[in-house]
Amino acid sequence: MSQQIGQPVTALIYQLITLLENLSDEQYVRKISLLSKASLGQHTRHVIEFFLELEKGYNTGIVNYDSRERDRAIETKRHFAIETLLYINAGIEKPDKLMTLKTDYESENSISTSYHRELLYAMDHTVHHMALLRIGVTIITNLSLPEDFGVAASTIKYRNQCAQ
Repeated sequence: MSQQIGQPVTALIYQLITLLENLSDEQYVRKISLLSKASLGQHTRHVIEFFLELEKGYNTGIVNYDSRERDRAIETKRHFAIETLLYINAGIEKPDKLMTLKTDYESENSISTSYHRELLYAMDHTVHHMALLRIGVTIITNLSLPEDFGVAASTIKYRNQCAQ
């Protein structure tokens, strides 16, 4: 796999792990009004399940995020979420291959895609949810997150250009 994809995904996964290690179990499951009463655990579960669905799709050749399995243990057991993130990280370094992406909108659709393309999507999707996690963490904790937590790589690059 290209390090241009693998390294940023690993960095995001470890940012999430570090966050989860610094939360209490109560903070992880607390419903947050500003996040439509979702918990940090629910957002974490959502991100993890996209990576798990992608891994399953790599094995079958078909990825369908709409039909992913939802595992409540990931959203309620912080240490299980950490273990699952470590498992995901250990398996992301795969050669690219063609896959089919299925969707369950009004009718089932499918398009051609590739593992690396879907890994990039999972990475962008993770950044989006990390931005939401940042909001939740700010509301319910006193934790200080890295400046780039939940910020897209293109935004970081743009900010760096503006600062020069």
